[in-house]
Amino acid sequence: MGAASPAMWAGLVLVVLLAASGPASAGLPRFAEAPEYRNGDGCPAPVTGAGVCDPGLVHIAMTLDAHYLRGSMAAIYSLLKHASCPESIFFHFLAAEGGGAPAVAELRAAVAASFPSLRFEIYPFRADAVAGLISASVRAALEAPLNYARNHLADLLPRCVPRAIYLDSDVLAVDDVRRLWETRLPAAAVVAAPEYCHANFSRYFTEAFWDDPVLGARVFAGRRRAPCYFNTGVMVIDLRRWRVGNYRQRIERWMEMQKEKRIYELGSLPPFLLVFAGEIEAVDHRWNQHGLGGDNVFGSCRPLHNGPVSLMHWSGKGKPWDRLDAGKPCPLDHTWKSYDLYIGENDSSPASGPSRSALSSLVAW
Repeated sequence: MGAASPAMWAGLVLVVLLAASGPASAGLPRFAEAPEYRNGDGCPAPVTGAGVCDPGLVHIAMTLDAHYLRGSMAAIYSLLKHASCPESIFFHFLAAEGGGAPAVAELRAAVAASFPSLRFEIYPFRADAVAGLISASVRAALEAPLNYARNHLADLLPRCVPRAIYLDSDVLAVDDVRRLWETRLPAAAVVAAPEYCHANFSRYFTEAFWDDPVLGARVFAGRRRAPCYFNTGVMVIDLRRWRVGNYRQRIERWMEMQKEKRIYELGSLPPFLLVFAGEIEAVDHRWNQHGLGGDNVFGSCRPLHNGPVSLMHWSGKGKPWDRLDAGKPCPLDHTWKSYDLYIGENDSSPASGPSRSALSSLVAW
């Protein structure tokens, strides 16, 4: 890396001062420092002075907020632990600004304290960027403006970043994320994600949508393939193609229509489906073993789907940290617990993660 600029030194001093002053915020939980991980053989050498524009980097985008911070920390730890080139991963965090949300400096200090060598940046995201577009959903948590920050990735991340893997905060990687990063995106695709064509696609939209003479099946006519459900919590996004195609504006046009005529019930997912279903590049299901948090109402326990596992996803109402704290964990929540860096009142030791032998039944190529 090149010589540190005055701005970089100022940021480092701020992090040190915040860390030295005790807990970063009374509203943020405390976390242990994670073990340090280094690149293995064959990793790309960093380009001197390139910073975030280094072509050898793997770019991960996630959101950060107070309630889901515990999940984000476990996700980061799992990604580093299983990466062949952990020093080549650059994290881009989107954090809510204003409205009582933790300050960016507080979040920065918390992340840096647990991951001192982590390469990351935090981008403030203002709720007013989407507040007027959000409609009521089946679960209040799905109405949070930060859920829509993924639509703004191409606007917030540096222009030199060609693509990013977007991950929800309730995921756990048990495989090398570089394998997902290397997913090929053909010229016709902007997004790659696992598809689930056995799911009842029609249920993601209201009867009013399907009965409308200019909506319904006509919306999806002429696409690369028949429309299928995909989960937006794990996506590889070509940011350059996204900008050229004005995809944020396309998604927001559907959100505007939703305000006029209710065409779906489920938060930020349906607008993505309306724009991308039938157009994405399909990825192996192992990269999103989703639904482990149950449905959006009860959050009941669910097992893994059949097949190998590279990434576990607690989508749904039930989050592993909430169920563990309530003393009612599901069986798979114990796997998540092994990556939990949270320091409770009677706990001062960092997580160690399950052994490679314990994961061998999950990860198999």
